[in-house]
Amino acid sequence: MSAALLIADPEAAARGHLEEQLAGAGFQVHAGAEPLPLVEALRPDLVLLGDESALERWTPTVPTIVLGGPEADAFDRVRALRQGCDDYVGRPFVYEELVERINAVLRRVVSAPELVEAGPVRIDRRTRRVTLDGERVLVAQKEYELLLALASDPERVFTKEELLRSVWGYRSLGKTRTLDSHASRLRRRFRAVDPDTGLVDNVWGVGYRLLPD
Repeated sequence: MSAALLIADPEAAARGHLEEQLAGAGFQVHAGAEPLPLVEALRPDLVLLGDESALERWTPTVPTIVLGGPEADAFDRVRALRQGCDDYVGRPFVYEELVERINAVLRRVVSAPELVEAGPVRIDRRTRRVTLDGERVLVAQKEYELLLALASDPERVFTKEELLRSVWGYRSLGKTRTLDSHASRLRRRFRAVDPDTGLVDNVWGVGYRLLPD
């Protein structure tokens, strides 16, 4: 069965042109102006987001590729990636490259296990639902990505450098409290469900692990 794509773009002409091309490539294609109501109604496999400012109103809950404007620069790309998109393609783009980027993101999703379990934590990658001992834990996009990284090897201590590169895409690390602040918020979310939990363990001077020693 072909993948279902949602084209969320405020420009009707852009939506229509891309919809026609991608349908011709064998995708199931839906289109509209705003992502949130359509994502909830259609449950697509991937969103092509034509208005990156929508990331300020909507945190991606399915794989998302931003189609940036021709004036976009590196700062715009980094900001969009930090806000939760999976890839960023500037316009004008080569159609064949866009299709390959869509397929690459879809391959990553398919190859990953749908259900990740680590101790009392259960992560459903399909719905991005996180539970602790069966109780729902609401997490933001980057907290979710950090949790997935830690849950991939829950007893291992990941260094701060590893996590900043894999979750945030940092190349030059410098001085940043980004990881620490996200880890702290994630820990607080778990403790709101279980005040005694030791999840998201800070190993002083090294980094973080999901399950305490």
